[in-house]
Amino acid sequence: MKIATWNINGIKARLPNLLLWLKENMPDIVCLQEIKSVEEKFPYEPFEDLGYNVSVWGQKSFNGVAILSKKRIDEIICGLPGSAQNENEQARYLEAVISTDQGAIRVASIYLPNGNPVDSEKFTYKLDWMDRLYAHAQKLLKYEEFLVLGGDYNVIPEPHDIYNVEAVLDNALFQIESRTRYHSLLALGYSDAMRACHDGTDLYTFWDYKDGAWKKNNGMRIDHLLLSPQASDHLVSAEIDAKTRSWEKPSDHAPVIAVLDL
Repeated sequence: MKIATWNINGIKARLPNLLLWLKENMPDIVCLQEIKSVEEKFPYEPFEDLGYNVSVWGQKSFNGVAILSKKRIDEIICGLPGSAQNENEQARYLEAVISTDQGAIRVASIYLPNGNPVDSEKFTYKLDWMDRLYAHAQKLLKYEEFLVLGGDYNVIPEPHDIYNVEAVLDNALFQIESRTRYHSLLALGYSDAMRACHDGTDLYTFWDYKDGAWKKNNGMRIDHLLLSPQASDHLVSAEIDAKTRSWEKPSDHAPVIAVLDL
């Protein structure tokens, strides 16, 4: 089973690239972030034509998450538990239970808050959101399921996950509070799929549109697939499909893909 996560930075702008990528790779499950679309305006049909079931939790112009699945989606949870579910809730968390031939797999598409600038309420919101994610992730482990928490975490876990540490010393993505909370998820028993398969540098998933970041390979690794112990036991490989960043009108993120022998 091939599972991917991709912050596409706008479903409307990136639809041709996304459809091309899906046709070339045919992943079984895809977690999308930053779709920047409400549910009613999401382009379901092109994905359904490719054989995908589609679940969306959208928001006009900002945020928004979706899950595409070749298998039937049995259950959907919109919103991270523990938050105030109201009209001001940001569309950043979508969880699905998906039927497979080997049983069910639970998948979440996560668009974690950026948190910048650090000296603002945005950073406080980021840390609170991560605390709620930790509590929910801890609860999910009790189900002892195949579980994948995929998405744009907006966290650079280690110094070797950024082209230049000096460039992010004041960035919310690299603050010790953010990184500690990310590593707390790993301490619960989750595995970072990429780091379970690779220990090198230059494994980046994001390159800014500014200052020629792509051509200079000034990237950072902020998109992650975290696996429960049950899923991790079946991990075959993980990779970043960086070539998509070179396409015309690209997202500033690249897909991260994990293959499980399920």
